[in-house]
Amino acid sequence: MLAMTSTALRPAVPLLVLIIVGCIVAAIGNGVRTSFGLFTLPMTGDLGLTRESWGMAMAIQNLAWGIAQPFAGAYADRVGTGRTVAMGAAIYAFGVLGMAISPDAGWLTLSAGIVTGVGIAVSSFSVVMAAFGRSVPVEKRSLIFGVATAASSFGQFAFAPISQGFINAFGWQSALVYLGMALLLIIPLSYALRGRTENPVGQADLRFMQALSKAWGHGSYRLLVIGFFVCGFHLAFINVHMPAYLVQCGLTPEVGSWTIAVIGLFNIVGSLMAGYLGGKLPKQLLLATIYFLRSLAIALFLLIPVSEITAYAFAAAMGLLWLSTVPLTAGLVSLFFGARYMGMLYGVAFFSHQLGSFVGVWLGGFAYDQTGSYALVWYLGIVLGLASAALHIPINERSASNFSLKPA
Repeated sequence: MLAMTSTALRPAVPLLVLIIVGCIVAAIGNGVRTSFGLFTLPMTGDLGLTRESWGMAMAIQNLAWGIAQPFAGAYADRVGTGRTVAMGAAIYAFGVLGMAISPDAGWLTLSAGIVTGVGIAVSSFSVVMAAFGRSVPVEKRSLIFGVATAASSFGQFAFAPISQGFINAFGWQSALVYLGMALLLIIPLSYALRGRTENPVGQADLRFMQALSKAWGHGSYRLLVIGFFVCGFHLAFINVHMPAYLVQCGLTPEVGSWTIAVIGLFNIVGSLMAGYLGGKLPKQLLLATIYFLRSLAIALFLLIPVSEITAYAFAAAMGLLWLSTVPLTAGLVSLFFGARYMGMLYGVAFFSHQLGSFVGVWLGGFAYDQTGSYALVWYLGIVLGLASAALHIPINERSASNFSLKPA
């Protein structure tokens, strides 16, 4: 069994149980969220929404998630992971159930956008990874973060075909009710995640803005945060608009759902590989490689005529690169600043990710309504991927010298 870090309270449950439960929580939460793109066509059709208004609701969801994430991480750092995740799951489920009764764009923006976004943030695998970070030795964290990310991807693989099956059999409203009920399972599971990270003896807590100011003074952290914007742009655009894009190209909605599932399946491999390699090779160079390969994959996908085979091949390639950025980014944040403020400071980096998600989702809908095509966003994704690759190369993989904790 892995040893405890010196700055963590000993968990009330065995570490293996903590990891298993955390992975289940991550799988459910991410599985539900990544199914939302499958509701694009039935909900816009039945509610009479434009593609931009649907995209705006999903964009606000990502933005609300990003804004709430640093505070959710800070709250979990202070009061414990278990109660934070339980509260977030209740909010998340309430938002999804609200989506099921949405009569128009305004209600959809409130339920699917704001409420669901906040619920995702408070129950997200970012909060779960903070629990892992306080309990796992530093040399093992990148691998365990990869395991958690792979688990969340398994949720994507499992929930995409299940959600499409619910939509086909029962309609989109009932499908959302079933997904909301699945989220409620997180509440009893969260008990195993209870606990918080303690400061070493003689060191005092830093205030939110004080900790953020010290962290932002670390140049490599700034580059990491800015580069993470691109990850969100890619993921959110593809997750929300890819099913509709494939239908536009003449494929069936079922192909769209299985494309999302294939991304999740291959990301299990990609996340585990990234977590393992992150302990062996420079994380910043691995991240630069991932962003470069994403741009290459998108470029090839646009050059080759779309078919079921090319859709699944692209999904497999992107799956290997999908959330493989997360264990590496989280590993760098933990290395820079330690475990005590990881929830908060990874949350700040994740806010940048969600700004990218907001832009990707909204711009996808806007571009489609204005031009009848998603081409503009695809090409922009290539350019941003190359830019993010360049940003990660100068990052230094070492602890932040300016982030020392002193008694207040």
